[in-house]
Amino acid sequence: MTRASQFSDSQAALFDADEAPQAPGTRRPPSYIRDHRARLRERFRHGGADALPDYELLELVLFRAIPRQDVKPLARHLLEVFGDFNGVLSAPATRLAGIKGVGDAVVTELKIVEAAAHRLARSRVMQKQVVSSWDALLEYCQTAMAHQDIEQFRILFLDRKNVLIADEAQARGTVDHVPVYPREVVKRALELNASALILVHNHPSGDPTPSAADIDMTAQIQVAAEALGVTLHDHLVIGKSRELSFRAEGLL
Repeated sequence: MTRASQFSDSQAALFDADEAPQAPGTRRPPSYIRDHRARLRERFRHGGADALPDYELLELVLFRAIPRQDVKPLARHLLEVFGDFNGVLSAPATRLAGIKGVGDAVVTELKIVEAAAHRLARSRVMQKQVVSSWDALLEYCQTAMAHQDIEQFRILFLDRKNVLIADEAQARGTVDHVPVYPREVVKRALELNASALILVHNHPSGDPTPSAADIDMTAQIQVAAEALGVTLHDHLVIGKSRELSFRAEGLL
């Protein structure tokens, strides 16, 4: 496949920004850095993301933020600190900024890619039947919540055909607790004319095993929802590498 067939002119221009003619007085990166970047880009163009390990894919992201130096050591260090590619993208800006070599430009580039990933994952589940897009829904929840450093509680609102009509973050808490008010959950469902709910929250510890408080809160929401004709389909707890379904575990 030719380069022209894979990338539009505007995309190619952005991709090759540090290969373009430099303004007078602008220092170009050394030739070995330019050659390395050209090789990585060529491998990505022809083989896609699967052709690159995490640290090289991260290098591609860092190229635009740090145009005139070798970013491989920084890419490897970020992965060591945050675990994997998703962990780097999802890391809080304050933690990223505390890493030597990470400035505002790097944080901005990483957060742009993270936002794009969230938008893409969300587009695959919104206005679609949950039953037919369950795997995409789990992927979206993992992308959005698995690497958060504090607990977040989200509600997925479904219509009578189990189509996802809204996804809203209801509360943010601490590293091991998030306040949830059953009356507010049900009130919001009625405002949206939702017929069913899926609750989702993350465990920053990485272990999705529900706590006694999680189980009690879920039971309270189920009672409040059923009293008003709203069905609670499931409660998903998102861990670092896996999720737990209350329905599958017999907790609903």
